[in-house]
Amino acid sequence: RFSYYGMRAVLVLYFRYFLKWDDDLSTSIYHTFIALCYLTPILGAIVADSWLGKFKTIVYLSIVYTVGQVVMAVIHLLAMSMVGLFLIALGTGGIKPCVAAFGGDQFEDHQEKQRSTFFSIFYLSINAGSLLSTVITPILRGTRYMTIVMPV
Repeated sequence: RFSYYGMRAVLVLYFRYFLKWDDDLSTSIYHTFIALCYLTPILGAIVADSWLGKFKTIVYLSIVYTVGQVVMAVIHLLAMSMVGLFLIALGTGGIKPCVAAFGGDQFEDHQEKQRSTFFSIFYLSINAGSLLSTVITPILRGTRYMTIVMPV
């Protein structure tokens, strides 16, 4: 979640100042990306329940997500940026319905207390990662090192 929310926090800035897209295109692509991230969990659930199972779906779509992040970081062309964003949306959304369910599956029926503790820590970690990345990524973007690597 840290990676996803961190990227999301600076995505429009990346579009505007690095790829030199105008405001309308940047905003449209951003909102389309977010919509895909919230639609792809349906696909992830279908794939996990019908074909691959939760574990393989998590592994394969995590790889898809990572490839999308690499594409976004390395290749700065319009078409490849769209491919990278699509892969990220597919990966992040696709694993969303599987991760919590897979975690819950690790406990027997008599381990209700441990399962409850797991979900408390799991959701705390997800939300802490989201919060920290939303705060830290823009700060990192403004540091001297990031300005050298990715000029604005």
